[in-house]
Amino acid sequence: MSNAIVLLSGGMDSAVSLEIAKAQGFQVSALSFKYGQRHGAELNASSKIAEIAGVVEHIVMDIDLRAFGQSALTDQIAVPKDRTLDEMNSRIPVTYVPARNTIFLSFALAFAEVRQAYDIFIGVNALDYNGYPDCRPEYITAFQAMANLATAQAVNSGKSLTIHTPLIKKSKTEIIKLGTELGVDFSETVSCYEANSNGQACGHCDACVLRRSGFNECGIQDPTIYINEKVASS
Repeated sequence: MSNAIVLLSGGMDSAVSLEIAKAQGFQVSALSFKYGQRHGAELNASSKIAEIAGVVEHIVMDIDLRAFGQSALTDQIAVPKDRTLDEMNSRIPVTYVPARNTIFLSFALAFAEVRQAYDIFIGVNALDYNGYPDCRPEYITAFQAMANLATAQAVNSGKSLTIHTPLIKKSKTEIIKLGTELGVDFSETVSCYEANSNGQACGHCDACVLRRSGFNECGIQDPTIYINEKVASS
């Protein structure tokens, strides 16, 4: 059985990506990050998801990106609320964390090398997060090309490392349907950018809007627990 590294944030996209890796027959090691994000409840979610999935190991890296700031997720910047999809994609949003996916994938690349893994899974989604430059196919293609020049494992073995992005062209609705088919327990996932310590969601940030819309379009009950109960029925 081949090894794979799955970047596991604790959100719905990464949880579905984990189950896809398992369904493809990979032995999974999960990698999460405590990077100073204001929605730290997602880390608790990642631990639960990893345990339920029965991964080989789950490592949480501590890299505090608050030292750099300039993101609504790591700095004293207001998180946008109640925006339309067009508004979300009109420009790079303030919830973009500078170079985050490059940092995460670099750690995953090192982890893959020491675990003799040639496959990395990341749940980036270019349709819902078109405003994020590091969620786009051309970025992933470029990183993969670099990765195959950057490690002794790739150079010495002659085998190519693959960055898997199984959700990159899927809508939230399609992701929820696929996750449901794979048995993902979405009640254990946390998407909200301002989730409280109990994992309760604000219901108004971009992540909440996209998540709730996806469940509504699927006709599937949204298992998210919101801080304001009125949001759940809207």
